[in-house]
Amino acid sequence: MTLESTTPRATLPGKSTWNYHPDLPLQDRSLFNLKRGPILGLKLLWKSWLPISDRLLVLGVSFLTWFYLSPSLETARTFAFDWIAAVYLRNLALMVLVAGGMHLYLYTFKRQGNHLRYDARPFHKKNNLFTFNSQFLDNVFWSIASGVTIWTTYEVAGLWAYANGYIPMLDFTGHPVWFVLWFVVLPIYGVFHFYWIHRLLHCGPLYNKVHSLHHRNVNVGPWSGMSMHPVEHIGYLSSVLIHAMIPSHPVHFIFQLQQKVLLAITSHAGYETVTAGENSDAGLKVGDFFHQLHHRYFECNYGEPEVPCDKWFGTFHDGTEEATARTRVRLKEMRKK
Repeated sequence: MTLESTTPRATLPGKSTWNYHPDLPLQDRSLFNLKRGPILGLKLLWKSWLPISDRLLVLGVSFLTWFYLSPSLETARTFAFDWIAAVYLRNLALMVLVAGGMHLYLYTFKRQGNHLRYDARPFHKKNNLFTFNSQFLDNVFWSIASGVTIWTTYEVAGLWAYANGYIPMLDFTGHPVWFVLWFVVLPIYGVFHFYWIHRLLHCGPLYNKVHSLHHRNVNVGPWSGMSMHPVEHIGYLSSVLIHAMIPSHPVHFIFQLQQKVLLAITSHAGYETVTAGENSDAGLKVGDFFHQLHHRYFECNYGEPEVPCDKWFGTFHDGTEEATARTRVRLKEMRKK
């Protein structure tokens, strides 16, 4: 979503806080802001897809995956090592291509320098907080060992369920309008689902034993997005269970999984936009400063801007110093309980 600014009265953070940030304070730019009217809401929805967005790119990848890189439903009717291994290796390749490619471009070769990077501090090395004492290796390990495995498990189970009639099938020929609308609805539903799963993960025992692994990353990079505990991966990707109740097509199922995984990678890139170099502002918007604030201050911005759950439930951080102060007070109160 595009986050816009108004004439600010709040105190804005300085360069000492962030290397770069979008216009502040962040505004409620959700699709459900009724005061703004439905026309602008539809324009925002349009801009989240077109003329080009990371979400649109994932949609294209999902169709290519279904038509060329997935087993037929006849094959998926019975569990077998060969097609399950093929799905795993394809998902592994996607993870490495997107997360690894972005990391190489932005952090290894530094083709963009710190241009449009939120937090210019280096990643942690020789820090025993992380697996292998390295933030990078920690993130790669958990993204692949747990992330790709659980992603593949959901996908394999889903394809098997479609093949055996356990998930009601929707085809384009019979229901073209709903077939198309499903792609629009799924990301919005996914945001709502994510907010509540995320709030649950911030409860004491679950945070300490599970979600704290992801929050090792105060300063995030592409491999941070899917660096999670296995329990968190199970909960995070569980939004696909909606397909067991509402008719859909396997390509919808694949799209939902891929956008949850691949957009987690891009939104944790640490940069607002991937550009052609240090002197360009044009490029593909990938970053999510809204969520970057969550990684910095923890108890705020649990969801995503499209669905204003944080606004509704008083956990919205707009990037100002006043919001930071409120969040720190809230954190202290939570720790007393």
